[in-house]
Amino acid sequence: MAKAHKKIYTVALSLIVLLALLFGACALYLADYYRADEGAVAAFSPEEGISVSTLDNGSVVFEPQHATAGLIFYPGGKVDHNAYQPLMAALAREGVLCILIKMPFRLAVFDVNAAQGIQPQYPQIQSWYIGGHSLGGSMAASYLADHTDEYKGLVLLGSYATADLSGTDLDVLSVYGSEDHVLNREKYAKNRSNLPADFTEVTIDGGCHAYFGMYGAQDGDGTPRISHHEQINLTAASILKMIEK
Repeated sequence: MAKAHKKIYTVALSLIVLLALLFGACALYLADYYRADEGAVAAFSPEEGISVSTLDNGSVVFEPQHATAGLIFYPGGKVDHNAYQPLMAALAREGVLCILIKMPFRLAVFDVNAAQGIQPQYPQIQSWYIGGHSLGGSMAASYLADHTDEYKGLVLLGSYATADLSGTDLDVLSVYGSEDHVLNREKYAKNRSNLPADFTEVTIDGGCHAYFGMYGAQDGDGTPRISHHEQINLTAASILKMIEK
């Protein structure tokens, strides 16, 4: 009997140690993320006429006085959502209401439905778009697949859609940098068929994966030949072109 109790104790202790190790590994993984460059973000501060507010969940809203369209944006995996404020500010200056989503643990996979319930809060906006960077773009596309009648289009930055949107009439914009070494090009090519045949693809010459936001260099990325400012401004111009067409 004592041997049986000892065996149970040993097994239980082993499980506790294993769970502790797994918990510790997860905590370390989630604690290691790309932080927004606060100084660089501040340099892109919105101009007069744009209201910036924070929702209860930490998401940031950029609201122009006379918004012509709305964009819900999912940040890249393990990236501080505030790193994308410069891009949102650039769009807001041109009349786009932008909602920059703060994701749990900075991973969009933990809240794919984060866009749910946002649109009714802004009934004055008739044209809505959703999108994101990297993992955020893929998760935004997955959400969109079940809400195609609520949006006019999708914006993918250094990303691809694993959800099938090929049969929709959505406007889809895919933007990536020529020096992006993080984006899996094989998976990108494989998933092109998930997009409408007439989707728009823009390659930013000299751009990289990380420069859609302001969070410094990203592991495994290529060496950019343009600045953050240039890539963000070119990206904003491409998004505005889709919205205004």
